[in-house]
Amino acid sequence: MHIEIILSSMNLWDWMIVTSHLFAKIGINGVSECVSWKSRNINPNKKINYPLMSYFDNKTILITGGTGSFGRMFLATLLREDNPKSIRIYTRGELLQYETEKLFPDNCIRFFIGDVRDKERLSRAMNGVDIVVHAAALKQVPTCEYNPIEAVKTNINGSINIINTAIDNNVDRVIALSTDKAVHPVNLYGSTKMVAEKLFVQGNSYTGYDRNTKFSCVRYGNVVGSRGSVVPLFLEQKKTGRLTLTDERMTRFWLTLEDGVQFVRNCLPQMTGGEIFVPKIPSMNVTDLAHAIAPDAKIEIIGIRPGEKIHEILITEDEARHTREYETHFVIEPELKFWNPNIREGGGALPDGFRYSSDTNTKWLSIEELKNMIAI
Repeated sequence: MHIEIILSSMNLWDWMIVTSHLFAKIGINGVSECVSWKSRNINPNKKINYPLMSYFDNKTILITGGTGSFGRMFLATLLREDNPKSIRIYTRGELLQYETEKLFPDNCIRFFIGDVRDKERLSRAMNGVDIVVHAAALKQVPTCEYNPIEAVKTNINGSINIINTAIDNNVDRVIALSTDKAVHPVNLYGSTKMVAEKLFVQGNSYTGYDRNTKFSCVRYGNVVGSRGSVVPLFLEQKKTGRLTLTDERMTRFWLTLEDGVQFVRNCLPQMTGGEIFVPKIPSMNVTDLAHAIAPDAKIEIIGIRPGEKIHEILITEDEARHTREYETHFVIEPELKFWNPNIREGGGALPDGFRYSSDTNTKWLSIEELKNMIAI
């Protein structure tokens, strides 16, 4: 009865996260424990195969922004797939922490009220931490434009605080989430994320010879169903029979929340410091997405919004010159690598003039595939 009440009050995306967690987390007498689900011989309906899952065993992990869409999925996956020593959720929202604690009543989770702007509180939260996943940010383009100094304080100054406190606490690895909007940015949000990327890449030069802290970034495109995604908007507009598009030519890189989490998990053990990891992901046309969600709806073109692009880029021509290509992803190597002059092993060089852009991508999502991704 208690679980039924919780599930009935959730939105679609939280429901997807928590149900995937519950399949794996039912312990003795319904008590959730922070141990690997494999030890219980549970065979859930859906199992994700993470080849590097043992990397997180017996580690203390701090997730900034841990009550957001990504943070909750990352948390659910850690609890389902691994045996972490402790998971610390660091956010400034008391309500979201309360709701997340109800979704995941696990005794290895610790909730820290705090802001990434607060270096002293961050230092306390990072004490004894092995891994930091930095997902906290102001992410809405209009919000950042209307509150520019606040965006800088959170996305840039907050990144500086993460770097300094991680070094001071001798954290082993820090991975920061970035976005395709950081590439050739046309809005303040993208600009702050571009600066944050530079800080995390070159932050490795501050670690010195007596500390082991490594910093890297992951950069990817739009996440299906995350807060601010166009999917919830289209689903709501579907009820009216009218969908609004800003430009029918618009394309975007797209991946599921689950794929984003898996990519971050797989990048962490590979880090040597200073890399920007970019997944190979498909593109979609926003018009196809509209037809997938509401094929009979009338589409109205309302014009491109301020700070919006027609197409997004994940790797520029200039970055391609120091990028290695692998089967499932790219790795952008730092050009100025003061801390480790060694060349990354494996992978292949990219051809001259290569650019990884959503409009020239070789892999595209069909309308049917889009329907499957958003479970329509």
